[in-house]
Amino acid sequence: MTSTRAGRSVFWVALLTALTALAACTSSDGADGRKDRATPDRAVTAALRTVERSTDAAESARVDSTTTMGSTLSMSADGTLAWGDGLTGTLTITYTGGTTAETMRRLGTTSMEARYLPDAYYARMGDTFAEKADGKHWIKYGYDDLKRYAGTAGADLADQMRGTAPHTSVKLLLSSTDVRKVGEEKVRGEHTTHYSGTVRGEGATTQSFDIWVDERNLLVKKVEKGRTATGRLTQTAYYSDYGVKAAVEKPPAGDTADFKELLKDPEGH
Repeated sequence: MTSTRAGRSVFWVALLTALTALAACTSSDGADGRKDRATPDRAVTAALRTVERSTDAAESARVDSTTTMGSTLSMSADGTLAWGDGLTGTLTITYTGGTTAETMRRLGTTSMEARYLPDAYYARMGDTFAEKADGKHWIKYGYDDLKRYAGTAGADLADQMRGTAPHTSVKLLLSSTDVRKVGEEKVRGEHTTHYSGTVRGEGATTQSFDIWVDERNLLVKKVEKGRTATGRLTQTAYYSDYGVKAAVEKPPAGDTADFKELLKDPEGH
């Protein structure tokens, strides 16, 4: 393998790694299991619609989550997200296990900063990656570029990454035909109401969704479980400090590589 091809291989690995990590287990508006099936209790539906509106109106929050996807990925993420005018925010993602962690370790880091802006997200890959990318540490993934250059999969990933705001999880649970109120429980010392249901994901697979809502009708915890091609998928996310400032700056252009440029053959083939 030539050095040029080796470099392109690293770029591809970094691309796939970042996409997997940031799109993992995010909500989608496409799930809908209502056809020819029973409808949930109206009081539960009404309560969840109030939660969706209240959480949406809060416009920002701190996020603390863990995700496992079979043998592929184990990771944690924490930071702030805002969704009042497109999705913005900053998360620190730490890879704790799976093949993705091994890939990142070969690239010289097991922790990555991700910055969301309304038209793109940016992933900081570390010094080892920069050595193979003309000294640039960041990769830019434009949402329109994902759709243009990565086909249907890219379009799905772009939609998923735009759908990581907490109220989208409530909206997804509203598509469940078996959603129900479980009861009153404490979450990190706070009184909450627990709701649970199942939703249909891609490939007609079924995923379980559980959410916990505080007395202000704000989502404070979500647990999603299902299966992927590499094994069981589990994500637990906590939301707090609604209304927190979540300002984010675009990384320096001189330190940023655009993923669509990385996909091009440098030899013109």
